[in-house]
Amino acid sequence: MVTSGEGRVRGGDEAARFRLTVVDQALRLFAEKGYEATTVDEIAEAAGISRRTFFRQFRSKEDVIFADHESQLAQAAEFLAASRGDPWDTVCEAVVQVFERFTQWREIAARRYQVVRRVPALREREIVTVFRYERLFTDYLRDRRPEIPDLARVQYTAAVTATHNYLLRRMVRGESDAGAADLRVELAAIPRGPARPAADELVVAVFPRDTPPRQVADLVARKLGSL
Repeated sequence: MVTSGEGRVRGGDEAARFRLTVVDQALRLFAEKGYEATTVDEIAEAAGISRRTFFRQFRSKEDVIFADHESQLAQAAEFLAASRGDPWDTVCEAVVQVFERFTQWREIAARRYQVVRRVPALREREIVTVFRYERLFTDYLRDRRPEIPDLARVQYTAAVTATHNYLLRRMVRGESDAGAADLRVELAAIPRGPARPAADELVVAVFPRDTPPRQVADLVARKLGSL
């Protein structure tokens, strides 16, 4: 995802920028005062908007916490719809784009993590949000790779999403400086499609004599993963 959603926001998506500002102020107040103790009026005042404007954009305090996910999901869906490349690679690239945007909004992601882990209802909402990413990617693979068994698609998108979340949580906790390149490496190791051929099956691959060994290994691993 070379062109990130953040870049598009800066290019003129004022609505997304506005919502992100409100999210930032809300999470700051939740971290300082506590989620239950913070009122909508306090969030609106901190963000420089009216209570009426707040409720035109968000249904509740809970919606504010996950508002940037709505933008993330919309941008991921747009990217998937426009892509014409390998579907497995496309899902990985969509996940990397999400990770890159959260890296750019690291402080917001870190504040949300601290708030959500203290409030059980918010942790449940987070689980639902994660499932929405998985469903988005699974539906995309159903459309682009209908011949693949559904379980294989679900297993893949669950693994991809879990890998993203693991690295993201380590980042916001200050336990890792892993970036998009590290995430790409981990995603590439996730098997694609159904299980590989049984041990008694023979797979023959032919390459030009001067093909670099590393390239041979990468190509073989990718092709076996798609069998």
